Amino acid sequence: MRRVKEGDVVSIYCVGMLENGEVFERTPDGEPFYFEVGSPEIIPGLSEAVIGMAEGEEKEVLLSPDKAFGERDDNLVKEIPRAAISLETEPQVGMMLNLIVDTPQGEMQFPALVTAVNDEKIVLDLNPPLAGKNVIFKIKLVGIHDGEELTI
Repeated sequence: MRRVKEGDVVSIYCVGMLENGEVFERTPDGEPFYFEVGSPEIIPGLSEAVIGMAEGEEKEVLLSPDKAFGERDDNLVKEIPRAAISLETEPQVGMMLNLIVDTPQGEMQFPALVTAVNDEKIVLDLNPPLAGKNVIFKIKLVGIHDGEELTI
């Protein structure tokens, strides 16, 4: 029986939850999630969890922040002048913004949570929303695929 190894393309059904049971991610019914094991685009703990699994196998894993969405970094909380951001609506505390920033690698998008607003400044938290949190994934391995077989 074939088992998952680094570099394989796999398809899974999964449910991602916080420790209190709050669901933050769920694969849609009938639509598995495809990814390459070990890809930097996937959180490391999810890739590590499927290694060694066989098709049809299920497991539940608890991932610490370093294996999930990273530790919270207070340096990613930024205070910026209101005039530096053009918004179509009035910023509100709790609003999620998609910042588009020019970088040496080209234009990149960053999600940002508005944590404070006044007449002169906006405070933005650029940490991933789940940074610093332990997360639980319930995983069912649907398939192991040859890389040439799929375009993901």
